[in-house]
Amino acid sequence: MNNKQDIPLYYIDRQTGQTCIEKVYKEGALRLLYGDSWLSTFLRPWMLPIVSKWPLFSRLYGRLQKRTSSQCKIQPFIQTYEVDATEFLEPVHSFRSFNDFFIRRLKEQARPLAPGAEVAVMPADGRYYFHANIEECEGFIVKGQKFDLKELLGQSSLAKTYQGGSMVMARLCPSDYHRFHFPCDCLPGPTKLINGWLFSVNPIAVKKNVRILAQNKRTLCELQTSTFGRVLYLEIGATNVGSIQETYTPGQWQPKGAEKGYFEFGGSALILLFEKNTIQFDADLLAATAQGLEIRCLMGQSMGKSCR
Repeated sequence: MNNKQDIPLYYIDRQTGQTCIEKVYKEGALRLLYGDSWLSTFLRPWMLPIVSKWPLFSRLYGRLQKRTSSQCKIQPFIQTYEVDATEFLEPVHSFRSFNDFFIRRLKEQARPLAPGAEVAVMPADGRYYFHANIEECEGFIVKGQKFDLKELLGQSSLAKTYQGGSMVMARLCPSDYHRFHFPCDCLPGPTKLINGWLFSVNPIAVKKNVRILAQNKRTLCELQTSTFGRVLYLEIGATNVGSIQETYTPGQWQPKGAEKGYFEFGGSALILLFEKNTIQFDADLLAATAQGLEIRCLMGQSMGKSCR
């Protein structure tokens, strides 16, 4: 009989509609830190603080991925995780380090945008959860664990604004394209840093403690839009994320699909918050979340339509 920690991670591929098993990068290490085995229970109290609460650990690991010696990891990674190199803007041999490959750009035609000003698009490649009403998503990852909006945002007044609103959660795996984009036409404000830890955002970890999403280092940016009201855009760091880089200009109008920034090496996540009655998510997205499964979507695919 398999141990609880050996249960694979399932997700739905939106393009094919098939349920797939995720190939988890460094799965052994993740299950050692966050699993339920006796060895994990023994090692976690002293290993997890080193990995997740010492920023120096992630900074050093990130620097190693920028060394030219890390270049040899690129081709084996592409093969193991079946990354489509034909989508890359630059050829594989042009990447001088593993981090160069990690923050790669894609050809514009590789991620077409769903048309229509009233249609919001996926901000990144990743595995998603969708909640039409934040107030009804208690226990959505682990039964009995409440997601705390006030803790996530760090402001009770801001949390009240989005009570009853809608939430999008995207988890970017190391194999994903790691640049993130604006979901609709908008006027973005400055991106503010909320400091925190760097726990893994993989479900293996989050199912142990959903508060990880509100405890990790994260950023907060308000998007002013004419079709979706005020949208909050959060980037969440995780173990081994070298840094979160913003490439947009605050206060400058941004068209749907424009690049906002990118994550350097490591797993990471995004959260979008919409005010109440401003967006209707696509039915297949809500259906996947209702099954308790993440759905893998690509940047530019339709997310939903404006209710205005």
